[in-house]
Amino acid sequence: MVSKGFCNTMPLRDFAFVRFLARALPIVALSAGTLACSASSATTPDPLTDVALTSTAGKQTAVFAGGCFWGVEAVFEHLKGVEDVVSGYAGGDASTANYEAVGSGRSGHAEAVIITYDPSKITYGQLLKVFFQVAHDPTQLNRQGPDQGPQYRSAIFFTDGEQKRVAQTYIEQLDKARVFPEPIVTQLAPLQKFYPAESYHQDFIKLNPAHPYVVFHDLPKLAQLDRQFPDLLKKP
Repeated sequence: MVSKGFCNTMPLRDFAFVRFLARALPIVALSAGTLACSASSATTPDPLTDVALTSTAGKQTAVFAGGCFWGVEAVFEHLKGVEDVVSGYAGGDASTANYEAVGSGRSGHAEAVIITYDPSKITYGQLLKVFFQVAHDPTQLNRQGPDQGPQYRSAIFFTDGEQKRVAQTYIEQLDKARVFPEPIVTQLAPLQKFYPAESYHQDFIKLNPAHPYVVFHDLPKLAQLDRQFPDLLKKP
């Protein structure tokens, strides 16, 4: 069964509820953040295999899927060396690369983000570490939190053999160390094409910080990122 979840179905125009949550935001975020901290108490180790920082600035891309793309986008936007993050779809074809078709769970697409980063400032392995520890739960099969269906699957869409090698080795490393209570179910697949999502999904958390879904499911991730990865954050 496919459920679109709160990410798709929560009404954006429920302003009375949003205003209420805005007033309650500090308390709710603190409580949710505490729960997130307890659920992610294990420290994810650095990848044993990684791509070294380059000596000169440049641009590379990484594509990850980890449930509703609103929160995943926001997490990576806060990292140093990340120049741009775009929410979109990967895994299917152009004919179904739209929110309605993807929400059916039958398009082959996953909600994903494409990250453009400077490899002289942050490595692919460091991005993977944040992906596994903060951005989502890699042990949930075809779901994340309240959102169910293959469009919410955990996936890494690699762009070359080096990315595939680093990601595959890291998954094996994490499973062997039993970092998570259940095996990692993250899919590894070659990136065929990334399709940007509709404009109203871009920078969603920046534009809708009091949205109910954001308050309960995404703000705790940003708080966890601040606590656990201070050295990887962009300077104010």
